[in-house]
Amino acid sequence: MSDVVRIERNGPVFTIIIDRESRRNAMNEAVARGIEAGLDQAEADRTVRAVVLTGAGDKAFCAGGDLQLQADGTPFTIEASDPRHFVVRLLKRMDACRLPLVARVNGHALAGGLGLVSACDLVVAREDALIGVTEVKVGLFPMMILPYLLRTMPYRRMMELCLTGEPITAAEAARYDLVNYAVPGAELDDKLSWMLDRITGKSPTGIRLGKQGLSRIREMSTDSALEYAQFMLANMARTKDSLEGFRAFNEKRQPDWTGE
Repeated sequence: MSDVVRIERNGPVFTIIIDRESRRNAMNEAVARGIEAGLDQAEADRTVRAVVLTGAGDKAFCAGGDLQLQADGTPFTIEASDPRHFVVRLLKRMDACRLPLVARVNGHALAGGLGLVSACDLVVAREDALIGVTEVKVGLFPMMILPYLLRTMPYRRMMELCLTGEPITAAEAARYDLVNYAVPGAELDDKLSWMLDRITGKSPTGIRLGKQGLSRIREMSTDSALEYAQFMLANMARTKDSLEGFRAFNEKRQPDWTGE
């Protein structure tokens, strides 16, 4: 994979780990490319049912962009003649992923780290992990992650975080639906496994096509979304997984999903 991102595989679950513990798992271009490569690898394997994104150690999920002066691959520069920022590319890749993306927030998720959390589909966090956007403290604003914060947070709560730069705990973030579950650190992996078990036992085809549809419908008007949805639903009903689901329901047994 890379020297800053590693992967682990446990049955149908593919875990991508940001492995820069000494830098609080801060993001640089190598990290972004490593996560992208992990997503590519996971989607290429039809036996993978879910992807987990987490950080190494127990201090930080991701502390955002690397603020160290002259840091290698810093996210705060862009090539003026060819403006294709690697953070934007990563977030778009996460959006395009048709596997469920689950953030395992093992520690603080700040600035761009919160952007990664917000770009995931589901979030399980340590209740004492700090969640926030601290950019105003260094004269910046969380520009590139704003679309994801707007999706996942009430507007006024989001603005308070952005304008003050003061973080909240994951336990408080759960009250605003920024995370699904906030639990004591000792219970983090048990809660994560509980969630993954409920996902990986469902139709991978239904989830894959459902995520694809959701990414389109999110940007459509209601009329356009309904026109699109009727064709997507009819198409999904023709898949092997859907036919197996109907048979299993009528035969009162568990379905045997093939992902087709």
